[in-house]
Amino acid sequence: MTYVRPTFRHPDLPKNKINFTKKDYEGALSTLCAGCGHDSIGGAIVQACFELAVEPHRIAKLSGIGCSSKTPAYFLGNSHGFNSVHGRMPSVATGAYLANRDLVYFGVSGDGDSASIGMGQFVHAIRRNLNMVYIVMNNGCYGLTKGQDSATADNGSKSKAGSTNMFNAIDLVGLGLELGATFVARSFSGDKTQLIPLIKAAIAHPGFALIDVISPCVTFNNNVGSTKSYDYVREHIEATSTVDFVPVMEEITASYDDAKDVVLHDGSALHLQKLHQGWNPEDKLSAMNAIQKSKEKGEILTGLIYIEPNTNALHDVLQTTKTPLNTLKEDTLCPGVDALEALNQSLR
Repeated sequence: MTYVRPTFRHPDLPKNKINFTKKDYEGALSTLCAGCGHDSIGGAIVQACFELAVEPHRIAKLSGIGCSSKTPAYFLGNSHGFNSVHGRMPSVATGAYLANRDLVYFGVSGDGDSASIGMGQFVHAIRRNLNMVYIVMNNGCYGLTKGQDSATADNGSKSKAGSTNMFNAIDLVGLGLELGATFVARSFSGDKTQLIPLIKAAIAHPGFALIDVISPCVTFNNNVGSTKSYDYVREHIEATSTVDFVPVMEEITASYDDAKDVVLHDGSALHLQKLHQGWNPEDKLSAMNAIQKSKEKGEILTGLIYIEPNTNALHDVLQTTKTPLNTLKEDTLCPGVDALEALNQSLR
């Protein structure tokens, strides 16, 4: 059957620190259109998790509805997964994260799922600072329903059918910055060299990590005149810097005059080289100005745009126990009548 991934792998495949090969991080064979950028993003997620040696059973994948939300079936097949309804993935992610803080959470969404029907859910996930990686596979159209413009389609962009979008686009990166996201990045599905270290840094970040990935729809939005096509993005892309993720205890072996190291809470670091002039990744105003200037020039700004390395995620804000709530036993949750009476007395 053509949709079944072959099980054979070369016996000498490289293994990571926990003795897993990339096969252990793969999923089912993709049924997306050949050349879809979403598959490249899934491949980057697989590579990032393999290189970080994250145990697959410690990962939870959550998604909504759309071409993007189908993709969790195609990577991390040995991880937990939940495919929710359209635009409601952040609610499911909130409940899962509150119940078990020990998992690594991937929220996979699209421009329709996050910028239209799920906008209200998206903004509250940001303001609560869920500790999760939130990836938007942004193609500017509704690929499952024949390519209508989505809310992230740029004003003046032409569809495959020949119509021109008359409305301004919702910029999820700018919105994330305004709402207080503590890690904001944009990338391109055709640039794994940039995307993989961004995903690794997002996993290490102790808060809401938003990565808006431009991912051309090869069937409905890869035409001349589209601002989300492969050719257009390659011609207009402008990176904030080159990015490298340095795990804990690994030495940074190269440096430049225009370089900066951002140390994360666990001791790992983002090593940024060839910094965009006038941009500081730890200064929100600088990040906002960089986005606005790139728009004025007609550029697509990619790379790490903003990071707040020391931040309090939702569990820290709520001051919950370090023990995952779903593992607490009855004697802890129900300490008995005497304890309840003592609590009532203390409040009188």
